[in-house]
Amino acid sequence: MQYSIVAGTHYLCKKSNMQTDIFSPEAMLTFKQIQDAANSSATKNVQLNGTTKIIPYPFPSPTDWRDCMIYFLITDRFNNPSSEPKSTFKVPAIEWDQKFDFRQGGTFKGVQQQLEYIASLGAGAIWISPVLKNSKPDHFAYNYHGYSTQDFMTVDERFGSDGTSETAEKELIELVEEAHARGLYVILDIVINHATEAFDYEIDGGVKNIFSNEAIMNGPFGSEPPIEWLNGFGFPRSDWRNTLPSPDTLSPDDAIWPKDLQRADFFRRRGNKISDAPGPGGFATGDFGTMRQMVVEYEANSSDQKALRDKYGINPVLSILIRTYQYLVAKLDIDGFRIDTVKYVAPGKVENFGNAIREFALSIGKKNFFMFGEIYDDEKTIAKFVGRHSTDTDSFGIDAALDFPLFFALPGVAKGNIGVEAISGIFKDRKSQEKGLLSTHAEAGRYFVTFLDNHDQNERFNHPRTPEEQVLLGLTTQFCLQGIPCIYYGTEQGLNGTKDTDGNPVLDSNESVREAIWGRKPIAFDGENIFYKQIQALTKLRFTEPALRYGRLYFRQVSGNGRDFGDSTGKGGILAFSRILNNREVLIAANTNPTNPFKGFILLDLDLNRALKKMKVAFSNKVTPGEGTVTIIDQANFFESDKLVSTGTAAGLFVELAPMEIQVLVPEN
Repeated sequence: MQYSIVAGTHYLCKKSNMQTDIFSPEAMLTFKQIQDAANSSATKNVQLNGTTKIIPYPFPSPTDWRDCMIYFLITDRFNNPSSEPKSTFKVPAIEWDQKFDFRQGGTFKGVQQQLEYIASLGAGAIWISPVLKNSKPDHFAYNYHGYSTQDFMTVDERFGSDGTSETAEKELIELVEEAHARGLYVILDIVINHATEAFDYEIDGGVKNIFSNEAIMNGPFGSEPPIEWLNGFGFPRSDWRNTLPSPDTLSPDDAIWPKDLQRADFFRRRGNKISDAPGPGGFATGDFGTMRQMVVEYEANSSDQKALRDKYGINPVLSILIRTYQYLVAKLDIDGFRIDTVKYVAPGKVENFGNAIREFALSIGKKNFFMFGEIYDDEKTIAKFVGRHSTDTDSFGIDAALDFPLFFALPGVAKGNIGVEAISGIFKDRKSQEKGLLSTHAEAGRYFVTFLDNHDQNERFNHPRTPEEQVLLGLTTQFCLQGIPCIYYGTEQGLNGTKDTDGNPVLDSNESVREAIWGRKPIAFDGENIFYKQIQALTKLRFTEPALRYGRLYFRQVSGNGRDFGDSTGKGGILAFSRILNNREVLIAANTNPTNPFKGFILLDLDLNRALKKMKVAFSNKVTPGEGTVTIIDQANFFESDKLVSTGTAAGLFVELAPMEIQVLVPEN
């Protein structure tokens, strides 16, 4: 059947589509609509390039997210088909690549306009920065990124083409529909740890929006300073001390919405986080500057909280957040969540959140709704949140994490600044964590989203002085290692960070990596750019070689003389590894040395290569043609740390690598 959206009722004075609470009539109607659609195998008609395409509604999940390269963009910095990037208040116009911490003006229509560009790159999914309404006043300069949510159920009107939330929501839905029609899945960035600057603190004889005090942070319950909720102009109200007036008297821009969150005790109220070290609850506590941390682990278990418990359950803050994000799935028909600042939330509550979203998605036919988290830490910490993270529980955490352990090493290895053994060390450590990650040697790639760039660093991987071949070496390694590769917007155009007015690099904050790409001249979205073409080729290679998506991972020893094999180590060494799926082995060999070539042998699996298979170069960042035949070596010597540990028969492939060259070699048959 063809499904059509039923118009909801106008619910609050200033915003007709604003949901004042999680049980509002239109919110309930939205849940019913998508459930009815799921039960009736509904479809939608989407206009695409002048033709009508029929897509399922709700849109089903991919079978395996390793099939989907992810393209991450910041909406405000990506594209606006109607205007150039905005300037500061002092300069009439700026270049597209200068730092700017206000809104540049990117819109959902701008993203929609470039969906073909993203799909042609080879992406299977787009990850979009947070779309929910942030605080409005102009003095909140930094909220263009979307991580400072003021209304958890309303789309930010500034991403729409006419400045209304109704239009913004409609255009976001159209964006999702067209993405689905093009075979792209949509992942939204969300936050469950913190909200906007909904209030300021009465402390030290005044009112402050940021303070740090270890005694207060670690003090007993009840030691929180009084707060003054902010009105829609961004000013604290002394008459809104701790308690807000009736929601009926508030504007949509006051304090925080939905009204279910308008309780002071739902927020930590201890000031700015003092460190990232976990406290007694196993997670770090405190505000993120002016962004107020919520008490996701809040328990309504006292006798005087019966009404609260009856309405929301034992964990009211968690229940409200679950409901708001289920509403987002129902309203927008999205396919996944990237969850911000996960390690600052109690691991058990992240698990509960993931399970609740997963079950709701299952109920509407999304059988593999994807949730991955920002866990800026090591393997041990990641294992607390991802997969089956405890030996005494049968429940699951979120699906995956951003691969920060790999990010901490791969850029430096690719540029010859870190020893190549750092990469194999990561995966050895990962294998030791397998019990916690519910993984096997091959399946570990399901649990990590890999990246070389993101929006929180001070510089892009493509530094202004980085040679082109080093960037491509890093990208190729990323695409061939285990994991779901993610590309940060602009990487495919060779963006290398912001510049000052004289064209010099400015690489001193995360604003340095957030250029407004659509202002780039002469072509902002160039399908012929060398980086675009190379990423396109790598994505195609992953599809033609399933081993690069699903295969087991083995790091390989190398030899200069074809007889003595050992691990390459040190800066500028040889990074060599194989991906094996069934009876097919794909070899990746990278020379990270910037000046010296390499000629030698690399080990392969003996049993798979006894038939003397021929291998060909399927990809090289230096377009080195060639092929070779595997050699069987009868008396090979194997060394560890310069000590002979064994001898025996081996299979080896002779390779020639130019400085900073990476090759992907595949069997000819």
